[in-house]
Amino acid sequence: MTNKVIDLYDYCKIPRGNAKKGYLTVYLPSFCAENRPKIRPAMLVIPGGGYWMCSERESEPVALRFLANGFAAFVLDYEVQTGYPSQLIQAAMAMKYIRDNAEEMRIAADKVAAIGFSAGGHLLGTLSLRSDAEEVKAILGDSNVKPNAAIFSYSVISMERGITHDGSRDMVTGNQERLVEFLSLEKAVDKAAPPAFIWHTADDDCVPVENSICLATAYRNARVPFELHIFPHGRHGLSLADAEMNDSFDQEGIRPEIAVWFPLALTFLTNRGFKIESVK
Repeated sequence: MTNKVIDLYDYCKIPRGNAKKGYLTVYLPSFCAENRPKIRPAMLVIPGGGYWMCSERESEPVALRFLANGFAAFVLDYEVQTGYPSQLIQAAMAMKYIRDNAEEMRIAADKVAAIGFSAGGHLLGTLSLRSDAEEVKAILGDSNVKPNAAIFSYSVISMERGITHDGSRDMVTGNQERLVEFLSLEKAVDKAAPPAFIWHTADDDCVPVENSICLATAYRNARVPFELHIFPHGRHGLSLADAEMNDSFDQEGIRPEIAVWFPLALTFLTNRGFKIESVK
């Protein structure tokens, strides 16, 4: 396996300024000389953390699971404890890096998906639905930074009080009404949105399930392909919902009936062409 960290500001030749984050960790399978070269799909992993931190539980372990299933994988370490648009710009730079270097990394440039958890799901949604924002264009021009598919995991979607996660909302919007409207992502879904796999638990007491329901409804109204899974029970922040990502004495975190979200998401992606192709 090839493993390295990319300074996205250095790669994009953009002054870092006060930014502390903006790094992309790369996980690439090693080339096997016994087989023909392979072209792989890619997965950008965007961890959650309320825009306050980046969860380790939703970072490398998720990337390695996708790596083991034929993907080139990447983890974004993005700006926290600050407001819009720094996170979106860093996510866009990550997508630019992946697509710019797709040929060298043996990645299909049109099969680059992204997954986001909790507040990272909000950043995924902003990248998927607001990638044409003027703040992004001012830095990266008309670069193609929209994912080809999106996996929303117990994601923050709306900025509306009573539905949102207040901490994420307050951090990313600074309670500016313009940003509350702009970053309420259920209002941004149109026919250009990438296909979406959405999952949540019904009794999530941190990010209400209404976030995923309103996103799925917006996808349905826009007639864009989506798949929605709502599991009846399970706390927030389950990640892969297995013993690797949850303490063994915390049975609330080890939920095989919820861990099926991962193979379901893989099937969703495979049915849309996200699979290994051997080079003739």
